[in-house]
Amino acid sequence: MSKLHLVFGGRVADPQTLEFEDLNSIEIVGVFPDYASAEKAWRGAAQRTVDDAEMKFVVVHLHRLLEPDMLTRPAG
Repeated sequence: MSKLHLVFGGRVADPQTLEFEDLNSIEIVGVFPDYASAEKAWRGAAQRTVDDAEMKFVVVHLHRLLEPDMLTRPAG
């Protein structure tokens, strides 16, 4: 199974939080098959808005949301 990751961002009320000001203006960068490609996309989006301290982009581990019991299941 791919370990899907979502990269998105937008304007936040406080740069130290994830409280986005306007959910209608969230920018979806994309869904990626692995963390490495998601991180590359995140870095690009963050670099593009580096001068705007109120813009924040994040990587969400979608695979953890899709199969949350994977976190508690023994490996093997």
